[in-house]
Amino acid sequence: MTGSVGMEDGAQNQARDRGGLHGRASLGEEIYEVMLTQLITLKIPPGERLSIDALVREFGVSQTPIRAALIRLEAEGLVVRKHNSGYSAASIPNGHRFGEIYDFRLILEPAAAAKATGRLTPAQQAELIDTSAEMNRLVGDGSEVTYGRFAVLDARFHQLIAQACGNQLVIEALDRLYAHMHLFRLRFHSTVTEEAVVEHKLVVDAMLAGHEAAAAAAMRRHIESSRQRMEPFYRTLA
Repeated sequence: MTGSVGMEDGAQNQARDRGGLHGRASLGEEIYEVMLTQLITLKIPPGERLSIDALVREFGVSQTPIRAALIRLEAEGLVVRKHNSGYSAASIPNGHRFGEIYDFRLILEPAAAAKATGRLTPAQQAELIDTSAEMNRLVGDGSEVTYGRFAVLDARFHQLIAQACGNQLVIEALDRLYAHMHLFRLRFHSTVTEEAVVEHKLVVDAMLAGHEAAAAAAMRRHIESSRQRMEPFYRTLA
């Protein structure tokens, strides 16, 4: 029991040193946030193998919180697991693929925002507002940990709208893209978060006002603006 407590204390201290994480979070949550930050900011480069045994030694914990963190990161598209070779950091799509992702999103997401406008439940409205408010709160921090959290919230924002539209095929198609996580890996910069928050507010305002056409137009402008911000960075990828 004493050894276990010591290992957990060591991992929490190391997590704070490497990512500025919160002592109140669970051990698994802290490890997840450290790894999320390192993957988003490319301190763990695309394709790098993630050995569970090596991570156990690095964090000074058992395999359980390491595996839990890897499962979450796999679900978010940041790590991949292959049979007989374990986990590795996901590759970043090439420039052509990013272009296709934006084309695909422009077809689906404005329509999804319009349809969701008339279908939002009070619970969905509340979560959309809370998610947007949390993203706004994080703007201006500038830390790597905050940037990783913002990426997760950005993905959740778009996922909420897709879910509210009620079309399961749209939900599944957008979930499989992992578009937001890969985009945040392209550029670690405050303007990415600041401009996204402003654009998200316009989408939310239109949806809460019940204006379907305005919601679709705001979502289209948001995706087009994101493309303009990111194209100089993904265009150079092979």
